[in-house]
Amino acid sequence: ISAANALSDIYAMGAEPLFALSIVGFPVVALPTEVLSEILAGAIEVAEEAGIPILGGHSIEDNEPKFGMVVTGIVEENGLWRNVGAQSGDLLILTKPLGTGIWATAAKHGIAEKEGWQRAQECMRQLNRRAAEVFRRAHPHAVTDVTGFGLLVHLHEMMGGSVADAELWGDAVPILEGTHRLVAMGEVPGGTRSNMAYASAWTWFDETVDETLRIILSDAQTSGGLLAAVNPSHAESMVSDLIKAGLTGAIIGKVSGKGTGRIHVLCRKQ
Repeated sequence: ISAANALSDIYAMGAEPLFALSIVGFPVVALPTEVLSEILAGAIEVAEEAGIPILGGHSIEDNEPKFGMVVTGIVEENGLWRNVGAQSGDLLILTKPLGTGIWATAAKHGIAEKEGWQRAQECMRQLNRRAAEVFRRAHPHAVTDVTGFGLLVHLHEMMGGSVADAELWGDAVPILEGTHRLVAMGEVPGGTRSNMAYASAWTWFDETVDETLRIILSDAQTSGGLLAAVNPSHAESMVSDLIKAGLTGAIIGKVSGKGTGRIHVLCRKQ
């Protein structure tokens, strides 16, 4: 999952990864080295799926296990995607469901239902490679990946940099099954609550959006999906291609016009 997360920035910029270096912190006294071997094997598996080598890296002894990668990629300048440039009328597409932060918190507390937690892990483990390939055919105006700051903050950054506002359709946002129940049980990460507090300054929630959904829209994701602003004429075909590729694809809102990064969240189905 950590390796997939590290590769995500490359795909979010329309680039192809070339190679990676690993960074490891490991408590050699507290945990058997077999655990470290499994971590590295998982990273190699993901790198091979991405078609790149891990050329080396750096390791230190630490009190708790940590793993990450730094990834180098390449892209032609005219094919580089940025997280700004969205245009008025663009539709917003998301390629993974939300809720991984909430599920991870529940797993830490030992109350995550097995099948649901497995789905969440599979979602985080999934590379954004195929989603980027679909996007590349449609020339998106702006792209970012949804990670620790949650959907609302990443969308705000895109809109603010594009000097625009957005309308987000909360009932269209894909969410991992069972996430609402976990929120009702109080399984909300601290990072998610911090995201909510930050987003409150520029997010307007319609009365149709309940508190549980407001929390999920700020959920701190690990290895989340790609978020793109695209020409409306391309949106339906992009979603269709994403679904044909076995991925999530959903139109979740629109760029409502010029602005300062404000987001209006509503549910259109009553």
